[in-house]
Amino acid sequence: MTPSPSALRVAIIGAGPAGIYAGNILNNAVRDAGGEVAIDLFDSLPAPYGLIRYGVAPDHPRIKGIVNSLHEMLDTGNIRFIGNVAYGVDLSLADLQARYHAVIFATGAIRDAPLAVPGIDLPGSYGAADFVSWYDGHPDVARSWPLDATDVAVIGNGNVALDVARVLVKHPEDLLSTDIPDNVYAGLAGSPVTDVHVFGRRGPAEVKFTPIELRELAQVPDVDVIVYEEDFVFDEHTLALATSNNQVRVMTRTLQGWLTVAPTGASRRLHLHFLHAPVEIYGDGRVEGMRFERTTPSGDGGVRGTGVIMDYPVQAVYRAVGYHGSRLPGLPFDDARGVIPNDGGRVLAADGSAITGVYATGWIKRGPVGLIGHTKGDALETITRLVDDAPGLSAPTAESEGDDDAILTLLTDRGIRFTTWPGWLVLDAHERALGESHSALRERVKVVDRDEQAAISRAGVTVLS
Repeated sequence: MTPSPSALRVAIIGAGPAGIYAGNILNNAVRDAGGEVAIDLFDSLPAPYGLIRYGVAPDHPRIKGIVNSLHEMLDTGNIRFIGNVAYGVDLSLADLQARYHAVIFATGAIRDAPLAVPGIDLPGSYGAADFVSWYDGHPDVARSWPLDATDVAVIGNGNVALDVARVLVKHPEDLLSTDIPDNVYAGLAGSPVTDVHVFGRRGPAEVKFTPIELRELAQVPDVDVIVYEEDFVFDEHTLALATSNNQVRVMTRTLQGWLTVAPTGASRRLHLHFLHAPVEIYGDGRVEGMRFERTTPSGDGGVRGTGVIMDYPVQAVYRAVGYHGSRLPGLPFDDARGVIPNDGGRVLAADGSAITGVYATGWIKRGPVGLIGHTKGDALETITRLVDDAPGLSAPTAESEGDDDAILTLLTDRGIRFTTWPGWLVLDAHERALGESHSALRERVKVVDRDEQAAISRAGVTVLS
């Protein structure tokens, strides 16, 4: 059904889970109330799905299965996908406000949070977010990665740290059944790594892994998981966590179980260290090691230093201590938290007042916390605010208001080679065919180059009716 000129028109910036969930909830809310809505979902990348495509480790098909649900939401045609369009470059906030009643920002958080220790900028020190983008085939990162270390440190005790460590230590042949890009496979195949060390400043009862992520480590072929008895120190607080919370109990039991497992002599080892606070990265001109202070539970839910210093000779360090949002042109930004200031999704100006018709959802709204499933509830809160505000939103001012193709004409006039949902279906089929041509076991082979993605997506597809 073609929306009438009086339909509520909404632009969503960011086609990851946050943006797609927001569009789907908005569509259902308006149509269930008997209204009409036209939703355009923009992304800077030629393909949809955001962190599901470019932020989840390739050997996690269970999480990537969320794509099936997102696909169904976009395949209905109720939300129009417009890719390869960079907000702040190809379109401004003024462009959008002239053509839509409301704009929702769902741009996520893709930068690494800082780790303020001496030596963090030495060659051989990397952000986990950059490495994740590389192994997931993000089109805006280099095709190669310097995998020349035999011993590697990963700083952090969350799922991203575990993903990075697992990809580094895993034999690349065991990734061939995934959607790993060819250049990533080639890079990992040349890696001389033998030992990957994961460090957390808190104890084993306070890790941020999920149980399934942790248990998967035991299934990695030709890799020994090694833990250290001196890292299993509990106080009253951490002991209560390990016995009263079922998830923590499962993970603690799993970790303690590895204390009794003798190394098999595998060619690679994954070491899990707890109660280690980073002090500095050292080296003459490049990373040669990492220094830590041993910590111990402080009795109040935290940890304190013991004064005991430990040095680990490593040639590469990956920091995985969280993500941070990026400032967006024309919008207020909280640099400390890495979010757009907002009240339940309503974007706030410097004086604390809501900016009419501008909203946020997902990690750029609340910070990089919670799993993908939490994004639904977050989107519902934002959309509830938008629907409540709808009667008072300013009407689009562009002369072409009410013309569904007006935004596409504007992009075409500006020379933007935008992509569409039918084009994604073509690219998706192309990648799956590449996988089949390599081996029956390969799900797909990702096309990495941005221009190639756009060319495949646009070939034979009508992008402007």
